[in-house]
Amino acid sequence: MTGEVLAVAARSGHHFSKTPQRAIRLVAGLGVAGDGHAGATVKHRSRVAKDPGQPNLRQVHLLHAELFEDLAGQGFRIAPGDIGENVTTRGLDLLALPTGTRLHLGGSAVVEVTGLRNPCVQLDRFQTGLMHALLDKTSDGRLIRKAGIMGIVLEDGEVRPGDPIAVALPPEPRRALAPV
Repeated sequence: MTGEVLAVAARSGHHFSKTPQRAIRLVAGLGVAGDGHAGATVKHRSRVAKDPGQPNLRQVHLLHAELFEDLAGQGFRIAPGDIGENVTTRGLDLLALPTGTRLHLGGSAVVEVTGLRNPCVQLDRFQTGLMHALLDKTSDGRLIRKAGIMGIVLEDGEVRPGDPIAVALPPEPRRALAPV
């Protein structure tokens, strides 16, 4: 399984959207250098309020560009970085990856997938109805979250648009992604 980096984004401080960049630097154990969500412990305000000492399992947010096309069909206009992702991918079914999958981005960066991004009301503040558009249900009623995946940085490296993404699945038995 392989894919490609379509875009990269980062932004200092706590903001919903991130700014597209020519490159980002992933730092092991911390996340995206200079990004407001980088750090060994949680940085998302709601999680800091509950327990600021929790490990940061949301150092890097990855989102599949194919979602933008689906959302466009529903009248939404989303560009890379708009809904907070650091890495926009193409050609990978991110939501189908199991927990613990390792994504090798570019020449040296490695991100371990920790779980799903849980859509929140900030999406509706960005564009009305977007949160609902990023949620779906299976035929048996289980919730499907389509807002991308989260991960931690295991190996440093620079990531640029056009970089390849190689996928290394974890050993069996595999665990489906859950919100983190």
